[in-house]
Amino acid sequence: MKTQILYTTLFLFLAVNTYASIAPKEIQLNEILTELSQAIQNINSQYASLLLLKEVELRKINQDLNTQTNLQNKVDLLIRKDQIQDQIYLLRLNNLNDVSKIRYLKGLQIIKILYEKVLSLDHHFASVRTFNEISKISNPNQFPEYEKLKELLASKKDKKSAFELSSLLGTNTIVSVVQTLTNMVSSNLSKEEKEKEVAKVECILDFTLRMQNDLNTIYFETAFLHTSNEKIKQDIEILFKEYTKPIGYSASLENCRTNDDWEDITQKMEEYLAKMKSTSGSAQYKMQVNLDFPVDRLLQFISQYNYFIDQGAKYYEKFSIVLDSYENEKQCESKLPIEYKKLKADINVAIEKFNVAYKPVEINGTKMKEILYGLNEFDKVD
Repeated sequence: MKTQILYTTLFLFLAVNTYASIAPKEIQLNEILTELSQAIQNINSQYASLLLLKEVELRKINQDLNTQTNLQNKVDLLIRKDQIQDQIYLLRLNNLNDVSKIRYLKGLQIIKILYEKVLSLDHHFASVRTFNEISKISNPNQFPEYEKLKELLASKKDKKSAFELSSLLGTNTIVSVVQTLTNMVSSNLSKEEKEKEVAKVECILDFTLRMQNDLNTIYFETAFLHTSNEKIKQDIEILFKEYTKPIGYSASLENCRTNDDWEDITQKMEEYLAKMKSTSGSAQYKMQVNLDFPVDRLLQFISQYNYFIDQGAKYYEKFSIVLDSYENEKQCESKLPIEYKKLKADINVAIEKFNVAYKPVEINGTKMKEILYGLNEFDKVD
């Protein structure tokens, strides 16, 4: 009876601390994994102590059976041996169950934090410079200085031989620049006037012609990352649904977050644990599997999340290299659009976020074993 009270108290202590940690607060994923590792070690260590006492008693009984000659005493020893073996079985079973419960609850914490990160990423991608903003800095027609030059040349051109571009071709960077330079050559401006006007727009033309393709690439690849993040968001919402289905919780992850409904999940979990404890045999085993399987699914999602974050970080590092590749930046620094500088700053911030705020979950081989099987590197193998 004392043994039963001891390990029941042990689990309740760990579970209460785990339940409390589900409440909203800033905590890192790797801290949770460390807590999980420590909790598993504590549970296994406590049960190991209890099992050791039983095994010592069992060995003593086996020794007494070898030396005992009294029949009644032998019968009593055999009865006691069966009792201890049953107790050992129950201790091992409860050890397994308690580890599964901790894994499940910590997994719920991980889902909660990962969802916040995914939502933050969604907000990040939505706030990145739009295609229209990138068009402003990659097309000379969007710059006032260039428009003034075109107006000047239009007033100085030969009315008989000149022609106007269509609205479609007029927005094309290459065609527009070619026509502008052609009009410049054929205009009645003096050589000095032509050189003066070209000097006003040379940095704009150089920047837009060199960087247009790169800037558009950054936009489209950012759009790809945003779409990929949408898929990640959908997957974690499906994972949460499957994760909480066994305990009878039916609200979506979004609704749970909006309504701060984590306490209701805790209550559902407590009810499920009480029901599992009151069952036995195949029914209890099935309930155990229903706790274990979602944790396996969570690990698969973590791998998916890690890949996406690694991919995102590499994309933004590439964007940074691309933007830094403009070879005339120093020469034209004062005439470059402010949006270009903001874009560079945004990308540097994004790289920092991918390396710190969104960084992958550190799950090495040892931690993988702990989450999957409740084992740690200090566990003995029978």
